[in-house]
Amino acid sequence: MLIPSTRLHILTKVLYAGVFICFGVVEALGAPLALPSTPYSYTVLDQDLGAALQEFGNNLKIRVNVSTGVKGRIRGRMPDLPPREFLERLINLYNLQWYYDGLVLYVSDAHEAQSRLLVLSPISFDAFKAALDALNISDERYIVRPVPGDGLVFASGPPRFVALVEQTVKGLAAEAQARRSPSGTEKPPHESVLMLFRGSSSVVIREGRPNDAPSPEAPHQDGVVHTPDAGKK
Repeated sequence: MLIPSTRLHILTKVLYAGVFICFGVVEALGAPLALPSTPYSYTVLDQDLGAALQEFGNNLKIRVNVSTGVKGRIRGRMPDLPPREFLERLINLYNLQWYYDGLVLYVSDAHEAQSRLLVLSPISFDAFKAALDALNISDERYIVRPVPGDGLVFASGPPRFVALVEQTVKGLAAEAQARRSPSGTEKPPHESVLMLFRGSSSVVIREGRPNDAPSPEAPHQDGVVHTPDAGKK
């Protein structure tokens, strides 16, 4: 699911108008997942973990997206717990992560967590963080922090969370570019490229989008290379 462009468009106009102030005082909790406080009774002898999570969502009328990386089986009776505690118990027992985007509860294996370095320019980190908070994307369990001196932001968490962070960066950047060039005559900025390494494999993030083609000159080690703009030496 993509963030509606009109929502980002309206939000960025509010940001640049200076309405978001003192946002650092508000604790970022992400989209609220409203669950009842009454105990959730679930009896199972032997069931696939993913199926149990889907049934959890069906019983509580919540859309659940369970990653194919979620493996395991539930054997034996689960204690009667409030739904939030029941969910957290499964998360802790099977080393999972969950993220709620306001419409769908995403559950993934902890090993599927992603990390990204994203180019913020021309957006300030303060404006970016305020946008995440206002859109209920921020989640205190997962990381979004600036990288000093390079105009970058580091994000880490479940795939759905990281995807929304990336979409927000691209939406705000597009809005900022449109504001700087209302006539459409200004040249687009030089292409920005990041290379993210994971062992022997690498991911190129070009203008905020992953690209499968690695650089032949890149070192083969974990880390990130900020490749100069095309045409520069």
